[in-house]
Amino acid sequence: MPRKRLGKKNKRVAPPILNPDAAGIDIGATEIYVAVPADRDPEPIRMFATFTEDLNHLADWLQQCGVRTVAMESTGVYWIPLMQILEVRGLEVYLVNAKHAKNVPGRRTDVSDCQWLQYLHSVGLLRASFRPAPDVCAIRSLLRHRNSLVEMATSHVQHMQKALDQMNLQIHHVISDITGTTGLAIIDAILAGNRDGQALAALRDPRIRASQDTIAKSLVGDYRREHLFTLRQSVDLYREYQRQIAACEEEIQRLMKGLETKADPAVSLPPAKDSVKKCKVMVPAKAMALREEAYRILAVDLTTNRN
Repeated sequence: MPRKRLGKKNKRVAPPILNPDAAGIDIGATEIYVAVPADRDPEPIRMFATFTEDLNHLADWLQQCGVRTVAMESTGVYWIPLMQILEVRGLEVYLVNAKHAKNVPGRRTDVSDCQWLQYLHSVGLLRASFRPAPDVCAIRSLLRHRNSLVEMATSHVQHMQKALDQMNLQIHHVISDITGTTGLAIIDAILAGNRDGQALAALRDPRIRASQDTIAKSLVGDYRREHLFTLRQSVDLYREYQRQIAACEEEIQRLMKGLETKADPAVSLPPAKDSVKKCKVMVPAKAMALREEAYRILAVDLTTNRN
């Protein structure tokens, strides 16, 4: 029986163009490469600098080419200024994960990143990353900044501990937190020139478990000038970061008050659990206030475990 001849097995079918007005943008720290559909401009791939004036020229060119939607990778924070300008111009911006674009099969090595993004976006193979509303983005930015401030303050606590170790002062091994009431009171007295262990130990808060004699014994050491200098600077820097953290928290609270109220905590918020009332991560009063504010905004008690 004669064999039926088949067509070419390697014949490829091009996917349909779903977004004909799509552009692709490859973002760098100092240069941005943009690709538009080949029929929109004699030079469909262009490079722009990252100065604000150049970003506005980029947006002008996209609008001249009839582009309505663009895709760009979320590279560091370099995408933020351009995205804000494009959104103000009314363009739809797809912020995509770089892994999603690179994992799509079929890419050729001679195709630039911006061309590849433009092609994938035009055929609908890219998925936009979630981006919250602008007011939420502002709060998120400040929260991330606050985390950085906390990390830097922590590094100065470590410098304080190192200075104490070099003087063989063991106070930070006797009390749990040298940045607490007792720890800072003793360190301030040391920096003021007090070297009397018993007098320093008398600054002990009644809630400290270690006895006054144990604290006094831990404060016998070699008070060298260079280590005292390091200790003083570390304490000053720690306190400065605490002031900056407090200012950042005030700004976060101001922005949060502008968010829409979805529930009244005084009416429908259930009583708090003991774990919130006796919070060890932050001051319990602050934890309670944060719980109420979150409930006002979300209408959900985030301190309750739900399956």
